[in-house]
Amino acid sequence: MDKGRIGRVLAVGSGKGGVGKSSVTALLASELRRRGRTVGILDADITGPSIPKLLGMKGPLTDAGEGIEPVLARNGIPVVSSQFMVEDEQAPVIWRGPLVTRLITQFFGGVHWGSLDYLLIDMPPGTSDVPLTVFQTIPIDGMVFVLTPQDLAALIVKKAMNMARDLHVPLLGVVENMSWIVCPHCHETIPLFGPGTVGRVSEEYGIPVLGRLPLAPAISELADAGRVEEFRAPELAGLTDALVARVDELTKGPAVL
Repeated sequence: MDKGRIGRVLAVGSGKGGVGKSSVTALLASELRRRGRTVGILDADITGPSIPKLLGMKGPLTDAGEGIEPVLARNGIPVVSSQFMVEDEQAPVIWRGPLVTRLITQFFGGVHWGSLDYLLIDMPPGTSDVPLTVFQTIPIDGMVFVLTPQDLAALIVKKAMNMARDLHVPLLGVVENMSWIVCPHCHETIPLFGPGTVGRVSEEYGIPVLGRLPLAPAISELADAGRVEEFRAPELAGLTDALVARVDELTKGPAVL
């Protein structure tokens, strides 16, 4: 067990894949890091890990006697991921549920995290074994939900929100990703996927819209190059401000490993 201290444990989920949940996790962690906060990432998407690719990281994980040593990203963010446990990044992780859930508990309690202001957990899609294990074994201070403007994304994110609420995990707020694109010619803002549903979801669950992020080619280019931490935008800064304020509003004390 790590002798360090974790101030806030925050989960980032969506219920479904393809909405940019992992990108939002990496972007938030990177922005917090730029502000001088110590932050780590637990990649709980065991069978579809994305964080190492986004941050240009490779394993392996090691154990120096005090627990598993996370891999450090270029900007100093410690990360644990199942991707660091396979030599071929295209090799599938074909594990049964009990092994996956055991790994999640090991990634939290058996890692030498040191002292962190924030630990972000990149949640897997769905509402089955792995999310349930995370909710029941890790002291989560709150969860951020990511969706895109389509009705389908809103429908699925509500399943994840209902699961979290049923298991007494505080709902921090919602983030709408890919909200708009800016025309490279006329610079008009275009809601590519329609007007969006994040406002209705926010109102229905009584939680704030923490922010909206654009569908920006720069994010895709940096993510493909493993340098997503380099992305900066006023929208990301505003989202981070809103998240920090919301966490401080809802939490009364640090979670300790």
